[in-house]
Amino acid sequence: MKTVTWQTLDERTQRALLRPTSSDKERNNLLTQVSEIIENVKVNGDAAIKAYTQRFDHIMLQNLRVTEEALDEAENIPDKHKRAIQTARDNIQRFHQPQYPSEITLENNGITTSKIYRPIESVGLYVPGGSAPLISTVLMLAIPAKIAGCPKITLVSPPDKHGKLSPYILYAAKICGVTDIYTVGGAQAIAALAYGTASIPKADKIFGPGNKYVTAAKVQVSYDPQGAALDMPAGPSEVLVIADANANPEFIASDLLAQAEHDPDARSLLVTPSESLSKQVKQAVERQKNALSRKEIIDKSIGHALIIIAPNLETCFKISNQHAPEHLILHLENPRQYQNIIQNAGSVFMGAFTPESLGDYASGPNHVLPTEGYARNTSGLGVLDFMKAISFQEATKEGLETIAETVETLALLEGLDAHQQAVAVRRSV
Repeated sequence: MKTVTWQTLDERTQRALLRPTSSDKERNNLLTQVSEIIENVKVNGDAAIKAYTQRFDHIMLQNLRVTEEALDEAENIPDKHKRAIQTARDNIQRFHQPQYPSEITLENNGITTSKIYRPIESVGLYVPGGSAPLISTVLMLAIPAKIAGCPKITLVSPPDKHGKLSPYILYAAKICGVTDIYTVGGAQAIAALAYGTASIPKADKIFGPGNKYVTAAKVQVSYDPQGAALDMPAGPSEVLVIADANANPEFIASDLLAQAEHDPDARSLLVTPSESLSKQVKQAVERQKNALSRKEIIDKSIGHALIIIAPNLETCFKISNQHAPEHLILHLENPRQYQNIIQNAGSVFMGAFTPESLGDYASGPNHVLPTEGYARNTSGLGVLDFMKAISFQEATKEGLETIAETVETLALLEGLDAHQQAVAVRRSV
């Protein structure tokens, strides 16, 4: 882990440290690869998906859709595991249910205006799988989709080494009421959801986290009017920890390592005024990581982790707001006193006994969050993301008359006399 002292750096170096960027060559190579996959799936559909599954996952698939028998077999997981998934589902449901929006209707001098919400008709849920099947992501995506009332919900997830989906993913989907499930991952899964194939139905909007290929594919298909919208721009997962001198270094190390095990590209940052604490955290990271099963991934991720020594806590929060982290953890004695100065963050974990793991799995708020600084303008996933609002308006003849002069004047100011005429012709009746 690299340690830097913030006030010794110029502004350009500070920005580069917080948001290192890939080279143009790397980005162009990624975009080219993903574009080729998308075009192949558009043309060749299921055949292209199976070919990519064999190429990337080393699995030959006969059928893409998960069978009813496989869903039934998922019921055989241990009761203890069922209870954990059910408890998480109930907490997530409890947090998301109040997010369902109310209709708005206004009456104003003979003009009635309203805003009514409708569910998106067809949504695609991408659940990362393979070496780490994300059961929790099934819950985080399926529950708000169901609360919103989306009629068509399609779930895709990459196969494990046996060419199957984890029974835990299937069980979580089943108890959320999602049964239209396909064994496919990567950019090819996003292309399939965006354009549809013989097996996989087209989605109007695609949700869920993924690696850089999945993210690039989501962005590309969202640019195409014939493709599908995306939930949010997102990249590798990230955490920023703010800690004072009295924080527990073992707790902090565990938070940084929990983030690091996601992906080699995951980013972990510690910002603190205490140089002594930073050294203790470094030692704790080295000590703890040796006992973890995903040490190889952690070593790569921790290799670009960063510790920033700031002059005071006020500067720590300025750095955090500039960074706009996906996850922000406050290892502070009284974290609530800082709540109002937090402007940019996907989700905030307050106090020593609130690890990010709570939000990742079962406390209730959604764990699908903006990364790469998009927390400056984007919120974590919620029920409204699975809906769209339609506005309605109706005027009586008397109502038209009350606003006619305003509308006609503005239309003529803009040089749009046909707009003015559409009002005038009604006033003359």
